Amino acid sequence: MKRFGRFAGIALVLVVAALTARSCFSHDLIVRLSDRKEISFKQMMGDLRKVAVIYVGEVHDNPDHHVLQLRIIRGLHRAGVPLAIGMEMFTAGSQQELDRWVAGQTGTAAFQRIYRREWNLPWSLYGDILLFARDKRIPLIGLNVPRDITRKVGREGFASLTEDERRKLPPNITCDVDESYMAMIHRSYSSHGLSANTFRNFCEAQMLWNKSMAYHMVEYLRKNPGRTVVVITGGGHAIRGGMPVQVDRERPGLSSRVVLPDPVVRNGRIKAEEADYLWLSH
Repeated sequence: MKRFGRFAGIALVLVVAALTARSCFSHDLIVRLSDRKEISFKQMMGDLRKVAVIYVGEVHDNPDHHVLQLRIIRGLHRAGVPLAIGMEMFTAGSQQELDRWVAGQTGTAAFQRIYRREWNLPWSLYGDILLFARDKRIPLIGLNVPRDITRKVGREGFASLTEDERRKLPPNITCDVDESYMAMIHRSYSSHGLSANTFRNFCEAQMLWNKSMAYHMVEYLRKNPGRTVVVITGGGHAIRGGMPVQVDRERPGLSSRVVLPDPVVRNGRIKAEEADYLWLSH
């Protein structure tokens, strides 16, 4: 989501040194966080092919991030990995419309109207991914919940929802996050200039996003166990403390990787526990 903005980073010294070393001949800088080593895109892809879920974070309005997402999707498809693409940009309620698009039953102009109803950023940012999914018959998964629900939770808290509104949501949404993720939510909250007495509601809205997207993705994998899901979502949801930890609670042991593009320094560095790969274009 935009509210999380550009949040993740790596030590400046590491970035500057690596960029200097590669400035003459490379377009990719990928850092494997487990050992802080620079690796190639091909090496990263070799690892991504082995797992069930790949979270590729983004700053929503950064075109380069969507280029990276499509490169990963193309690479996995070319390698014969049976794929699905989970998208924050669509609600679970739009699933039938997504299925018709992938099946070639909806024209581009009509689907663009559906897209604009679901998401408020230009089609040009996501169009190539959505067209590739249609052309290659890669299933799309609507992960999100309706915006009016998350707005209500953000204003009044999860307890304010009616029984009907809760019917298709995970139960008992609370602000149960680790210290690092809580600090990130606090920074995002502060950047919105909101009053201190509504922080818990704001946090519950973020948990509603993360837990709902986790629930919908796990449900898809339960019905389609042979698929690898590439999750396209904002960086604040892709980081381990966001959506991935909720997936781990729903489906313990499910293998996954987190790829964060173009990180912005956050307190100097990002930990290996929070992501697996950092990608910077230069």
